[in-house]
Amino acid sequence: MDKKVIQAAKILWNYHLMHQVLCPSECILALGSHDLRVADRAAELFQQKMAPLVIMSGGLGNLTKEIWKEKEADLFAKRAINLGVPEENILIENRSTNTGENIRFSQELLASKKINPGSFILVQKPYMERRTFATFKKQWPGKDFSVTSPQISFEDYPIQEIPLERVINIMVGDLQRIIEYPEKGFQIPQEVPEAVKDAFNILIRSGFDKHLIK
Repeated sequence: MDKKVIQAAKILWNYHLMHQVLCPSECILALGSHDLRVADRAAELFQQKMAPLVIMSGGLGNLTKEIWKEKEADLFAKRAINLGVPEENILIENRSTNTGENIRFSQELLASKKINPGSFILVQKPYMERRTFATFKKQWPGKDFSVTSPQISFEDYPIQEIPLERVINIMVGDLQRIIEYPEKGFQIPQEVPEAVKDAFNILIRSGFDKHLIK
């Protein structure tokens, strides 16, 4: 990829990251995806005693239904258990197919078990931190929460299963959703600096439009 594309992609990557300070909370909510390192981060936080309960949330979404037969939350739970999180400290929500459903179905799961955490740590991919923040703030008002992700740099993030081209396409699509979803009532508005909009347009002109809303 040429230097201009990489530079624009880094601008989007840095915008999507929230860099929030984490505090001990009542629940870790890991939002499912194609990246098992999100489960690793949730397990890491549990081991650091940042929260006593972990919810793994995710069915099969647009990306994972093409690559996995097992649901995201079930795979995440297995990964966390292998990393030392006791099974009894994990709840599984495996119906959701998008970020809003991750939150809504997790609400329903907790309500069914008469659990009402007041504070959360949300765990997501690095380039989905901001949209997760904006969605949770809208869909679950009144809760204290922070957002985090696997502690991986832009340069080190792509792997064979998640190549850089896919990462850039998703980042572009997520920025479009950050811009458009507040009007649909899905999330709170986020300020988007002009430099980020310029990078967004550069990437679309360069062909990174595979994750845009149809």
